[in-house]
Amino acid sequence: MGKKSKKRERIVYSTNPDFGYDDEEITEEETLPNNQQLLYVSIDRKKRKGKDVTLVEGFVGTEDDLKDLGKMLKSSCGVGGTVKDGEILIQGNHRDKVIEILNSKDYKTKRKGG
Repeated sequence: MGKKSKKRERIVYSTNPDFGYDDEEITEEETLPNNQQLLYVSIDRKKRKGKDVTLVEGFVGTEDDLKDLGKMLKSSCGVGGTVKDGEILIQGNHRDKVIEILNSKDYKTKRKGG
């Protein structure tokens, strides 16, 4: 048996002579300017064995720009972290420092949680 094309997997038959297969292209959002971004900064301990993680949420833009912002924050704080699911996770409790860094880069920030 041959491989099935994922594009045509659900289409069996069409009587429409002008029918075209829809290419499921995922379009990324354009990155908003820094002064139009509203980022939420919080401390998270859930599912992390009690260890603190600084969480930055609410970024609107491309995945590459989010990774660049995460890399800049991690290097500025001198710690590790990751970028996944549209969030930046920075190891440790660095909420105040992250807010200060983001504000200096013209991002609008809100402290989330206690």
